[in-house]
Amino acid sequence: MGEDDLMSSALPPGVQQILEALQQAVTAELERKRRLGHYTVTWEDGRAVFEGPDAPQPEP
Repeated sequence: MGEDDLMSSALPPGVQQILEALQQAVTAELERKRRLGHYTVTWEDGRAVFEGPDAPQPEP
């Protein structure tokens, strides 16, 4: 059982539907940005991560 399974099983049904709708919307937007060649920004290990061919380079 993964982290998503643990989190979703503890949520009330209405909240679960909202979470699923948000996840679908974000997935669709990330796919759209990928197709257009735009960079994305995600949060990993407490910091912003820029990904894609035109992503800004981090400052040293």
